[in-house]
Amino acid sequence: KFKRHVGEQEEDAGLWIGYSAFHLGDYKRALEEYEALTKQPACSPDVWVNLACTYFFLGMYTEAEQAALKAPKSRLQNRLLFHLAHKFNDEKKLMSSHQNLQDITEDQLSLASIHYMRSHYQEAIDIYKRILLDNREYLALNVYVALCYYKLDYYDVSQEVLAVYLQQVPDSTIALNLKACNHFRLYNGKAAEAELKNLTDNASSSLEFGKELIKHNLVVFRGGEGALQVLPPLVDVIPEARLNLVIYYLRQDDVQEAYNLIKDLEPTASQEYILKGVVNAALGQEMGSRDHLKIAQQFFHLVGESASECGTL
Repeated sequence: KFKRHVGEQEEDAGLWIGYSAFHLGDYKRALEEYEALTKQPACSPDVWVNLACTYFFLGMYTEAEQAALKAPKSRLQNRLLFHLAHKFNDEKKLMSSHQNLQDITEDQLSLASIHYMRSHYQEAIDIYKRILLDNREYLALNVYVALCYYKLDYYDVSQEVLAVYLQQVPDSTIALNLKACNHFRLYNGKAAEAELKNLTDNASSSLEFGKELIKHNLVVFRGGEGALQVLPPLVDVIPEARLNLVIYYLRQDDVQEAYNLIKDLEPTASQEYILKGVVNAALGQEMGSRDHLKIAQQFFHLVGESASECGTL
């Protein structure tokens, strides 16, 4: 950037600035660089996949796919198309990209993340553990494993795995948030809030996602206190925010608002099916609607018949 500022020509300066901005999380800055590069006559075809990744992290999925398809075939392009197929809920393209994955770390991590997002937590754990066996230095994978165990309701196991990472990185925002969530499930809201105290005191002003996550979790730990101020702006940022806002409305007996918030949600996890069932049952009783009661019955039936929930309370 300095050389550019003083007028010195530096080969690949745009590529390096784009790369650095992307890895710093400054995706808009990276986008400016990569878009400018694609307009140059001597643009390297590989720039298109970098641009596509930047679009992806900005949530511009259609643009990401268009850019990715202009790039040469590569493992990175395939991984990106794999994740885009998941975003578009396109099973045919998802399976096509899946078949092109290889037994290399990057591809396997990509597969594990898709398993996680599709609620296949045990499959994700198996991949992470296999990679950790050969790569003990990949400490952050312990956080991913701990998160999977949390999703499987094994909070004590999650805590044990998380401790391995926190010994090395004691100020990790994501890890401390997860530790607090485990405390909330194992103990109570006060114990969880105590775990977050250091984060709320020391959170970096640049770590916006971390700050929003802390705000969200504090609402949950405090039994819904401040829900209407904190949760609505986070509904499309943190997936759980929508569910927790629905729960808040149900507790306030505002069934219609709860329904409006969840009616278009396509459930993928048991708690989402259960919550949609509860909302439809409550609305059905309130309105005397057999249709809503029937929908609720279908959701509860799906959960009751699933292998992971069968026989549980």
